[in-house]
Parts: sequence; C-alpha cells; structure tokens
Amino acid sequence: MVFAIIVAAGKGERMRQTVRKQYLELAGKPLIGHTLAIFDACQKVNKVILVVPQTDFSVCDQMIDRLNLRKKPVLIAGGDQRQASVYNGLCTIDATATADDIVVIHDGVRPFVTSALLNACIDGVYQTGACITGILAFDTLKRIDLKGYVKKTIPRKMIRMVQTPQAFEYKLLKDAHDKALTEGFIGTDDAALVENWGARVKIIDGSRFNIKITTAEDMVLARMFYQNLNLDSTLQKEAL
Repeated sequence: MVFAIIVAAGKGERMRQTVRKQYLELAGKPLIGHTLAIFDACQKVNKVILVVPQTDFSVCDQMIDRLNLRKKPVLIAGGDQRQASVYNGLCTIDATATADDIVVIHDGVRPFVTSALLNACIDGVYQTGACITGILAFDTLKRIDLKGYVKKTIPRKMIRMVQTPQAFEYKLLKDAHDKALTEGFIGTDDAALVENWGARVKIIDGSRFNIKITTAEDMVLARMFYQNLNLDSTLQKEAL
C-alpha cells in the first residue's frame, strides 16, 4: 500500500497575496489541483491525504469535487509547522498502515511533479527504505559569515538541492517523527528526521521543472512553463 501525504497547510506569507499560494490559479486550475491530478493519475499511489488549514476544509471539498478525482483525498488539518502537518497525516494512517507500507511526502505547491518521478521515488524505497529527489547545484556555492562576507567556496560536486517527492517505509518515517517529537528536533524536510533517526537516505535525480511555488517570481516562471513549453512531453522526458 502506498499512501501519499500532500502538504498544503502553509500560510504563503512570502507570496504576499490575499489568497493562500496553494489556491492561486495556474492555467485555470489551483496549484494544488495540478498536484492532486498527478497523484490521482499515478497508479502506484493508493490513497491520498491532503493536509490543509482547518478553516479551508469547505473550500477544498468544493475544489476536489470540481477536479473529478478517482482517488478522493482525505482532508486533514495542518499543524503550526510543516513537520507537524506531516505528523498529523502520519497519525491519520497509523491505524491502517503496516510497517512495510510506503508513504510519499510531497509539497502541494510543486505542481510540476510527474508520475514518472513519483514511480522512481517509490521504487527506490523498495531498495533502500528511504528515497528522496534532488537536483545538482549548478551555481557556485559560498559559505558566508554573519556579516555577509565569504568564508569559503563549497565544492558542488557532492551537493544536491533537495525536492519532494520523498518516500519512506511507513514504520521508518513514523519512528523518525516520534523521535524528533520527543527530542524537540526540527528538520527542514522529512529526510532530515530520518537521518536524525540514524537511517541512510538514497537520493535520485529530480527535475529542474519541479519547482516549489514560494514567491511571486515563482508564479511567473510557472506561467512561462505553461505558455512556452510542451509541458507534458518535456516533463516526462526530464523525469526519466
């Protein structure tokens, strides 16, 4: 069984919009709608949990009805932080999931994920127990001090910029979250919690198209993708 937890409970303050970023429209559909459609089409995903603010349940119910999805997402209230939102999703499936089941975590505002990328990430879990996606760092990386001066140039050959999806064996991820909660450990992604638990995490190639919509500039890029690219074929090739 493969569960997908799609996290869309953020406030989107950096977007500086009156509408939460996950509901901003791209090509006539909310960003989160694009993401849900990909997970709905992915045959390896059996159940989808959508984590959103409690106050958005009615809006999301209406949106989901318009999308005509085959796998209707289960709505779960988010927490104060992303980590808490994922944990809420894990607790929701705790009664039905087995240790060997797989959980895929994905940012709701990464609407350009593909089924090919999802499948590759899920397949990676069968080999390693934990598989995440990321891309090469193309720009030169500098470590700076608190005053903004360069202290060191970081070799980028062994550096990856991490994305979602991230997939894990259910028990491994739940144990890692439980440990983090006990210790008060906060990670910037779920892989950090699994690393903190002591497990190895495999990383596979993501896609440069798989951007996270965080700022107004990101929305400009997203619209450019749709306007200037044959997106379906291009994304599938990029993800393979």
